[in-house]
Amino acid sequence: MARDLTPGTGPRRGRLRVYLGSAPGVGKTYRMLDEAQRRRARGADVVVGYIECHGRRYTEGLVDGLEVLPRVGRTYRDAEFEEMDLDAVLRRRPTVVLVDELAHTNVPGGRHAKRWQDVEELLDAGIDVVTTVNIQHLESLNDVVQKITGIPQRETVPDEVVRRADQIELVDMAPQALRRRMAHGNVYRAEKVDAALSNYFRVGNLTALRELALLWVAGRVDEGLRDYRASHNIDRVWETRERVVVALTGGPEGETLIRRAARISDRTAGGDLLAVHVTRSDGLAGASSGALAQQRQLVEALGGSYHVVVGDDIPTALLAFARAHDATQLVLGTSRRGRITRLLTGPGIGETTVDASEDIDVHMVTHEFTGRGRLPSLGRRHSKRRTVAGFLAGIVVPWLLTVALSQAHDTVNLTTDALIFQLGVVVVALLGGATSALLASLVASLLLNYFFIPPVHTLTIGETNNIVALVVFAAVALTVSTVVDHASRLTTRAARATAEAETLSTLAGSVLRTPNMSGSAAGSALPALLEKSRTAFGMDSVALLERTGGAVLARCDGEGDPAGPGETTEIPVGADALLTLTGRRLPAADQRVLTAFAAHVAAALERDRLAVVAAEVEPIKAADRMRTALLAAVSHDLRTPLAAALASIGSLRSPDVEFSAEDQAELLATADESLVKLTRLVDNLLDMSRLQAGALTLHLAETHLDEILPRALDTLPDPYAPVQSLDLTFDIEEGVPAVLVDPPLLERVLANVIANALRHNAPGAPVLVTASHYRDQVEIRVIDRGPGIAPEDRDRVFLPFQRLGDTDNTTGVGLGLALSRGLTEAMGGSLEVEDTPGGGTTMLLTLPAAHPGGVPA
Repeated sequence: MARDLTPGTGPRRGRLRVYLGSAPGVGKTYRMLDEAQRRRARGADVVVGYIECHGRRYTEGLVDGLEVLPRVGRTYRDAEFEEMDLDAVLRRRPTVVLVDELAHTNVPGGRHAKRWQDVEELLDAGIDVVTTVNIQHLESLNDVVQKITGIPQRETVPDEVVRRADQIELVDMAPQALRRRMAHGNVYRAEKVDAALSNYFRVGNLTALRELALLWVAGRVDEGLRDYRASHNIDRVWETRERVVVALTGGPEGETLIRRAARISDRTAGGDLLAVHVTRSDGLAGASSGALAQQRQLVEALGGSYHVVVGDDIPTALLAFARAHDATQLVLGTSRRGRITRLLTGPGIGETTVDASEDIDVHMVTHEFTGRGRLPSLGRRHSKRRTVAGFLAGIVVPWLLTVALSQAHDTVNLTTDALIFQLGVVVVALLGGATSALLASLVASLLLNYFFIPPVHTLTIGETNNIVALVVFAAVALTVSTVVDHASRLTTRAARATAEAETLSTLAGSVLRTPNMSGSAAGSALPALLEKSRTAFGMDSVALLERTGGAVLARCDGEGDPAGPGETTEIPVGADALLTLTGRRLPAADQRVLTAFAAHVAAALERDRLAVVAAEVEPIKAADRMRTALLAAVSHDLRTPLAAALASIGSLRSPDVEFSAEDQAELLATADESLVKLTRLVDNLLDMSRLQAGALTLHLAETHLDEILPRALDTLPDPYAPVQSLDLTFDIEEGVPAVLVDPPLLERVLANVIANALRHNAPGAPVLVTASHYRDQVEIRVIDRGPGIAPEDRDRVFLPFQRLGDTDNTTGVGLGLALSRGLTEAMGGSLEVEDTPGGGTTMLLTLPAAHPGGVPA
């Protein structure tokens, strides 16, 4: 059974070297032994902890000269097995130990279920380990290998264990070469070769496994390269691996771009797909979160990853993200703006990105929505750049129209000239707003008067009708520009209101979908709310602080370094907290929506507090349930011995009956036995109550097992007395140190555990009690040959009032094991259940040694 062990106290953690093979038989063990021989030749202390040569003579030849530690034998299901003797390796404490077959499952009976857990303990002890593993045994590739080979791999090792290795060396061999090795009998025995070549070791299987191994190792190398570039502040893109970044706007073309980018990534083996959405920091207006959510699901379904970054300058933000992730290609969609829009607003995101991309290839992907956009959006506030452009257009556009109309003065009349100038004023209003349109109408009026109203080239107007026409032109231009600007503002408000409503709806949904039934931070909605508020308002960081004291309740920081110190906006959250946002200055409209965010944060904070209160109430409810179960369980157990004692004593005191000496002795024995049972039951109940209330008083003392065990046997329940008649076997390891315990409590624990083993043991089989030491712990095992305990019931046997379906109330109320575990944990130890090899249950009692520093490692 795997247990958490205290790490070694050596000066450093050992180094792990892994020989990773693409398939069995490629030569991992041979390479490992060859490395061991080289290290031994250099004077290193190298031993063999476990090696499996499979009868290969060349591999066995490399073992010569190396110290091989003896293995430990274990019996399982009436069969004998050999495993690495972990304790022997720890006692020998070499510099380097060879441990073959990292993914191997240990035979039950050792400390760990898996060999990789043995290796972790060796590394914690400061011992370097050289080991081997095949690619099919990595946990993340288990299902993939099964699909390829059709054979499930039951022995696996977590990827992280191998990934943390200091050195990973790939042992590779071409499929044809490996098949020749097998045919020559260098891998399997002759009778197994034909079956292996026609099943697992087919060329297609070996090729696929080889590719998996190469890609996995390439990923590990890539991680090391990224760490190196980060530690050396290297910002340039190193094109060691294709990484494709696709930019998403949330528009309808998103799915087309994702699929196109996925195809580009798939053309290169091991290519990565990253999708990024840049959200502006100019308020809440932006892409539909619903569309982005669907596109995110598509990206993840295609094996990519989805990212959100905040930036005012979208091309700069895109390229910064691409360079940070060492991307080699960037996929953008062609603009949805029409030609007129591009003419009025200048180069778009795509063109700007291409100009600044430098060493990153940019793909402009066409789609069915190209050029179908509307005129410049009326839903955004005018930026400074756009305001300046509007003023320039108010001056330039009338002059351009004047030049064009002067060339066609013979074909158009004054009315047409005025209408064309009117159209120019409307275009300027669309671009820069009412102020720019006012300037454009004034310039257009002057130019119309000077160049087109007779007498031309003078500001004098000869006819009254023309004066009226000019005044009407100016009035219409001002009116139209005002209406356009008003419509723009209304559209801005509507778009912003829609974005606010959608954001708040998403926010409320995220609060409702985040469960928090435990009162722990892990289930809290606060981190998600703070992240949403940070990205929605484009801030550098968001924190929730206590008003008094300023303690940080929750915090969310953006990716990368902030642009500067920024400004801080504070919003009250209830009566006790404060929401602070650091970054840009928030306008009044954003602060209004931020107040709604604060209300959601307050609700989430209150929910967390209520969950904490509920968690605090849970122990009280558990105590109430225990008291209820106690009353229900002890009704018979208290009444039976009490009634028997009262009946016996009452009979003896009765003057109506004279009892013989034998009858009197029997009645007294019955009364004594009943009172002993009653005393034991009351003591257990009182101790369980003290444990539940945390009021148990301990008197720890240095105690030797040879003192405790006899006294524990003397306190066994009456059915198991006399002890001499019981089939008990003891195996106490020599030199077991004293333990630091409360002696009377340990006596009760041992008596309960041994009595439980005797109760469930198979007839005629002895109950074995062993004691050994490991580092600063002493381990006592009580081993029976009974029916055993199913894995799903191993925690339940330690609950109060549980007898695993036993309905015989005469055996007690089921407090023995529950009380034993509670008392053991109170003394700083543990009580766990293990399987007994060959059938049965082993109770493992672990206790702290009295002098940890003096216990051999």
